[in-house]
This record gives sequence, structure tokens and C-alpha cells, in this order.
Amino acid sequence: MNEPLPDGGTIRKLWVGETDAYREHLLRLDGDSRNRRFSGAVSDDFIARHAATANEIGVVVHGFFIDGTLRGAAELRRLGSLFVREAEAAFSVEQHWQSQGVGTVLLERTLLSARNRGIDTLHMHCIADNRRMQQLARKFDADLTFDFGSVVGEVDAARSTPLSLMREALADADGVANAILDAQSRLFGTA
Repeated sequence: MNEPLPDGGTIRKLWVGETDAYREHLLRLDGDSRNRRFSGAVSDDFIARHAATANEIGVVVHGFFIDGTLRGAAELRRLGSLFVREAEAAFSVEQHWQSQGVGTVLLERTLLSARNRGIDTLHMHCIADNRRMQQLARKFDADLTFDFGSVVGEVDAARSTPLSLMREALADADGVANAILDAQSRLFGTA
């Protein structure tokens, strides 16, 4: 789909030491966005505990960064052991950057990561009035089912290929390079 990101925006995987940035992003979500991300109201403590699990085995988080600050995230979380071929995806984008293609690019990266980890089915749960999430899921031909006030979208991920593995490796290398350049520009005030 290759939708452009807002000026200055980059997408990359979160690194091991960036759970604090993930927590801070989730805490910055406005009330409506927080409810949509977690399918209901959650406390700051819940968010802190949840963000701390972002480094666990079977979890991949892609982040949308503006000027070195995490402003959006896509979380891929395997359902069960590493041998289970199903995972859940969850998305959060701070209000100012919503409806600008960020969710689409985050889902593209999440699907690529799922594919390269042998995940066949990606589940996306949202509350019934979360039209943005449903629209995003439909862009990727998700099967949507409605169940007790929530919607479950399922996307079948393709099998990995040498090309898909190369695409992810190149995206990771690009993310590292952008993060280094961003940190350098902030350090020396050239941003």
C-alpha cells in the first residue's frame, strides 16, 4: 500500500530498552483513544504493567516516531507458545497523528513480521464503534465478525519467503539508521 507518513515520521521496531517510551506513549493517549486501544477504560498502573511486557518473547512492537518521540505503536503478540501460529495485533496512535496513514503503515509492518514468524492468522479485537480500526482491517481484507459489542478482525498472513525476510531486514536496518541520525540531530541541535 505504501502510504506516506507525516513529515518527519519514521516507523521502526522498538528496542529492548524502549519500554519506557512505549509506556509514555500509551499514557499520552487521550481517553477515547485509550478506550479504543484497550477496549475499555484502564488505569495508568495497568498501562505500566502492559508496556513492561513489550520485551517478552513472542512480542514485536513497531513504533511511529516523530522527532525521536514515540507517537504510535503496533503490537504483535503471539497467542500462546512460540509454536502457536496465531497472534493478536493492537494499535495506538496519538490523536494528532490519527487519520494520516500511520495505522496503515504500522499494520503493513506488523503483517510482514507476522508472516516472517510463521503466524498464519492475525486477530484484531476492537469495540464495535471503533470505525477507524474496522476500516483499517478491511483495507487488508480482514474477515470481521461482531460479537457482544466488539468486533474481531482476522487477517490471513502469507507464508514467509526469502524476499519477505529481506524486506524485514532492510526495514530494520533503515530503522536503526534513522534512529541514529535522529539521536545525533537532537544531540547536536540540528533538527
